[in-house]
Amino acid sequence: MYISMSSMRRSRHPLIRALSVLLGLAVIGVLLVFGLAVAAVLLVGGVVLLALRQWKHAGASTTAAAGPSGHQPDVLEGEFVVIRQESGPVAH
Repeated sequence: MYISMSSMRRSRHPLIRALSVLLGLAVIGVLLVFGLAVAAVLLVGGVVLLALRQWKHAGASTTAAAGPSGHQPDVLEGEFVVIRQESGPVAH
């Protein structure tokens, strides 16, 4: 089965050709403006979401780190183990 699409024939009238070019440019312009508007909404939404997360995280960490006395420690305490490599890699 052979499928043949008839090609659109361009009009020879110069006014119709100019109007079709202007219509094409208008469609491209509308799509460009719509795409930029969507990108702006996504960008602003992402910044607001990031700011809310940072604000919630900062509020939670200051109240949790303050502890009952309200003093934030200056030194991070923990337990450490020194591993000596005598011969070859050490499996953990």
